[in-house]
Amino acid sequence: MNTTEGLNVTKRLQNELMQLMMAGIPGVSAFPESDNLLSWVGTIEGAPGTVYHGLSYKISLKFPVNYPYSAPTIKFTTPCFHPNVDSEGNICLDILKDKWSAVYNVQTILLSLQSLLGEPNNDSPLNTYAAQMWDKPEEFKKHVIKIHNSAN
Repeated sequence: MNTTEGLNVTKRLQNELMQLMMAGIPGVSAFPESDNLLSWVGTIEGAPGTVYHGLSYKISLKFPVNYPYSAPTIKFTTPCFHPNVDSEGNICLDILKDKWSAVYNVQTILLSLQSLLGEPNNDSPLNTYAAQMWDKPEEFKKHVIKIHNSAN
């Protein structure tokens, strides 16, 4: 990474951290993991009215040196039973892949992930079993809780 790139990404991420803290959006948060601004830890609370309500998920956010021109790598570190999340925590979300834009930021990502929890895209599932079970809410919720609690 050249010095200019390093300064640009550092400044951008510092600004995003400040915006996120000032916004105080319920149910989502993220902070640098340590003194490395390119590695963050986030938390997403399941939104009311979804099978994830009352559950809290940790995610890791790894930013490339050319952020925001390339998307960060984001994974669930808390086990998450969801049609668009695989057993390794990888996420299938268009704004993290081919629909990424430099106008997106950490706040956009966190809110999109929170929304994805309640509204999966069953057309491109990473977890086909979860996608098939989505239409059976009672059974689906039992799996969500079982998988979530397996981490504790």
